Amino acid sequence: MLKKCLLTMALLSACTGSEPVQETPKSDDTVEKTETKAKTPKLDLAQLQKAAEEVALVPSPAEMQKSLKNAGLKSDLAQMVSQDRDIKMDIENKDNLAVRTGVVLADLVLTVGTATKERKISQMQKLKVGFDGLGAGSDIQATLDDLITQVTNDAMNNDDLLKEMDELSGVMVSELEYEAGEWVVPLIQAGSWLEGANLVSGAIIAESQFTTASQLLKQPRVVDYFLKYVEREGREKAADQVVDKLLEVLKSLKAIADKETLAEADVQEINKATNEVLSML
Repeated sequence: MLKKCLLTMALLSACTGSEPVQETPKSDDTVEKTETKAKTPKLDLAQLQKAAEEVALVPSPAEMQKSLKNAGLKSDLAQMVSQDRDIKMDIENKDNLAVRTGVVLADLVLTVGTATKERKISQMQKLKVGFDGLGAGSDIQATLDDLITQVTNDAMNNDDLLKEMDELSGVMVSELEYEAGEWVVPLIQAGSWLEGANLVSGAIIAESQFTTASQLLKQPRVVDYFLKYVEREGREKAADQVVDKLLEVLKSLKAIADKETLAEADVQEINKATNEVLSML
């Protein structure tokens, strides 16, 4: 569900470089053509492939649910999503806002078949605020407005809403204007993954299926991927409690993920650590 959006966005953000500007032409027509040429991005295929691979290695919430079932657990992540959480989206720090947007998006996708109409509308309204703050274009806002209207009027069933959310993810990519930089996608992913890891670890604890922990939660490359963007050079330096806590938790999860196998204590720590970040939203 989210993978389509994130993969495409990674490909777009990996377009770098430009053709050199010719110095010799003097005519106005030649100068105009040269300037136009200079603005044309040159695709780096190796960079495109690397970006796509990084995005693809992060499991979406839907994939986490499937993995849970394949591992023999009976828990339904949708039933475990907190219905009392009211995530605030009027946040100035864009790293923080991206994480919050990812959590809301994950919750909406997971609970679209179980949440009340009012809850789904509320989540979509939060997404509008989040994507607007991150630089999303008007098309996304118009699409979300249309979805909200249809859900309000009972003109759309859950299957159709899921399908529309999938299509929206494709539009989302071309419309996002990267106000804050290429880190937007990874931190939206981080929010979704953080929510998923919290729910999966909670399911393992609830069913005492700790032998599945390594299979479901041991993802060192995913943690490395997120750390690269949270610790990126030139990131906003203003103190933010959520971002600081996220960095602390990712470092803790990195140490756990690097273990050969995960034990009950590790699952308990993953659940506790991820909950600490989520409880701050």
